[in-house]
Amino acid sequence: MKRSLIIINTEKEASKLLAKEISDFLTQKSIHADLFEFNGFAENRNFEGYDFVVTLGGDGTVLFAARSCIETQIPLFPVNLGEFGFIASIQPDEWKSEMENFLSGNSVITERCMIQTVVTRGEKEIYSSFALNDVVISAKRGATVISLQVKYDGVQLCNLKSDGLIVSTSTGSTAYSAAAGGPIVDPELSAFVVTPINSFSLSSRPIVLSPKGVVTISFEKSRSKDVNFTVDGQEPVKLEFGDVISIRRLAKKIKLAGCSKEKFYNALRSKLNWSGGPHA
Repeated sequence: MKRSLIIINTEKEASKLLAKEISDFLTQKSIHADLFEFNGFAENRNFEGYDFVVTLGGDGTVLFAARSCIETQIPLFPVNLGEFGFIASIQPDEWKSEMENFLSGNSVITERCMIQTVVTRGEKEIYSSFALNDVVISAKRGATVISLQVKYDGVQLCNLKSDGLIVSTSTGSTAYSAAAGGPIVDPELSAFVVTPINSFSLSSRPIVLSPKGVVTISFEKSRSKDVNFTVDGQEPVKLEFGDVISIRRLAKKIKLAGCSKEKFYNALRSKLNWSGGPHA
């Protein structure tokens, strides 16, 4: 490995200091390191030409990096400076030992499924992107019911009246989907998790679907016209009546270093208190 990219989350003060430490360490290993500043919202970039990418931030920083690295299959080395760390599971005090393992080929490398989403308006494609966590359709103002028609492989699932809808990957099942009442899915499984947001029906429940099919969602005429479509919480697109969102599994998977199953379930217990009850 000769070239690396270090993504600095500018909202995290510790990110800049740690970037210098890691950059100096890699230089000693004869690995060139470029720096890239990320402020929480950025368009997908092309990181082609790098051998690996280091992210210094929370899970949101990893989500941005994953969208920019998936096509070239560049592995990510995610250091957690955020609150949860379900994806960015390498802690700041262990980055050096984890990096040694990674560079020597002894690191645990996990692969996570991503989804591709396309928004069409009439016959025209107006937006396309990838997501590691989820895509969300929601009213711009809270407590506003919108109408969505949801199909799976052309078969109608429901006509939904709700505040919105989340379609997440297994990785994203611990994020907004879980907060909206969706199930937690082992990130090694490949699945779509479809979770309504405050549905205007007691029978609307989250559903887990095979990723072999395609989920399509059309925005029907509603009382509210102010509706956003968001990818990984970072790329908002304003929808219009009649817009259709198509979601399918991406053939390629993102590669994450140091993200072991043990670290995921440790985070589940410590961050979401999924521990079976209080301990004495």
